[in-house]
Amino acid sequence: MGIQWKDYKYPELYDELIDGKGKPRKVAETLARHMAEMEDEELDRLKSTSELAIKEMGITFTVYDQEGGSIDRQWPFDIIPRVMSKKEWDVVDAGLKQRVKALNMFIDDIYHDQKIVKDKVFPKELLSKSKNFRKQCIGVSPAHGVWAHICGSDLVRHSDGQIYVLEDNLRVPSGVSYLLENRQVMKRVFADLFGDFSILPVDDYPSQLFDTLAALSPRPADYPQVVVLTPGIYNSAYFEHAYLAQQMGCELVEGTDLVVTDDDCVYMKTIYGLERVDVIYRRVDDLFLDPEAFNPDSVLGVRGLMRAWLKGNVALANAPGAGVADDKVVYAFVPDMIKYYLSEEMILPNVPTYLCMKDEDRKYVLSHLEELVVKPANESGGYGMLVGPKSTKKEREKFAELIEADPRNYIAQPTLNLSTAPTLVDGKVEPRHLDMRPFILSSDQIYVTTGGLTRVALRKGSLVVNSSQGGGSKDTWIIDEEA
Repeated sequence: MGIQWKDYKYPELYDELIDGKGKPRKVAETLARHMAEMEDEELDRLKSTSELAIKEMGITFTVYDQEGGSIDRQWPFDIIPRVMSKKEWDVVDAGLKQRVKALNMFIDDIYHDQKIVKDKVFPKELLSKSKNFRKQCIGVSPAHGVWAHICGSDLVRHSDGQIYVLEDNLRVPSGVSYLLENRQVMKRVFADLFGDFSILPVDDYPSQLFDTLAALSPRPADYPQVVVLTPGIYNSAYFEHAYLAQQMGCELVEGTDLVVTDDDCVYMKTIYGLERVDVIYRRVDDLFLDPEAFNPDSVLGVRGLMRAWLKGNVALANAPGAGVADDKVVYAFVPDMIKYYLSEEMILPNVPTYLCMKDEDRKYVLSHLEELVVKPANESGGYGMLVGPKSTKKEREKFAELIEADPRNYIAQPTLNLSTAPTLVDGKVEPRHLDMRPFILSSDQIYVTTGGLTRVALRKGSLVVNSSQGGGSKDTWIIDEEA
């Protein structure tokens, strides 16, 4: 009998596949018709096929804080894709390029003249209390003036249909491997549909990533030595580290595999001896990157790495210190950065944001905690948040104390009515909230993935989409309707 869309009940929000009249959106008509024509047994079989494919492909993610320690789980995946038109995506693409360009100009300015501070566009006190400002980076000029070579910006669509940027991840953003693997799974499950749609490909990401990294090499060469530096198998994103290294044809290394010698160059230990390394795609946080420059107790990084980078003998992506812009308080100033550095109006708007460091904003936040989402400046993965409408009185009292004690560390935003998409849950199709994380690569040019990792809140009514918090994912289809 397949999916009967007339029976698909969703709240009065924006649904990505079905419009307000209960009809499939134009870009999704073929997909909706195909799924309506399928028998229930076939849907079940395709879901089982996808789960088997994920198991065979070894696609996992790690959840911390489980009883007995961290645990590997099979990647949760829904077979009904999210669909967008290329025409709409082109606007998103342009907005993301504009945004990351301004962010990189901001980071470069902050470590040099700090003109944006002197011109009073960006508050000086924000920097003085920034957890991710690295004084070791002052005066450094990375290749092409780019600090955040890999950025993952989280996008949400509100009930008004507008796409907003929720946050920018510029330290070591994760998730692109799942974006790529989701597509591979869908090609196995819905091979016939790929002939009916002009679905834009995503599988050039590894080659684009390699080209981005290679463009940073301090030594001109067609194939510079690029490595992926991982904290190791216990890191929650280890699957991704290994996947990207394999896809780029690069070595996956840990800190103990590298050494900085007296010439202040970085070498990789191999059975043939030491081999010089040109570019390191590091997936290790700043403070663990080099015990000589940061945390002296770190065993994850490489002693002397910062020395080699500061002398221009190796490129690091993302550059140390890029996280100064990966701060939910700094995020609120991105529209101002776009105007200041590019003299342009922002293409993709921010979600309205209250800064608790401002007296007036803080007063409003404390008196409206039940309505707002409160976030700490530097947490990720959905940890440390207060979702006001879902909170208890005790939780709100705790957050009020936290905000009063350290207002610089908190922002608050309205609880958005996130868009939904049809999702198979226990054999039925139900609406679930979702977001999307595209990835933007920057070096001598800027590249944006075609679509992004769509994350789904699998629990009914939940707005938390992170896999570490029980979320799942979907493939994202950007369809060129004019092709």
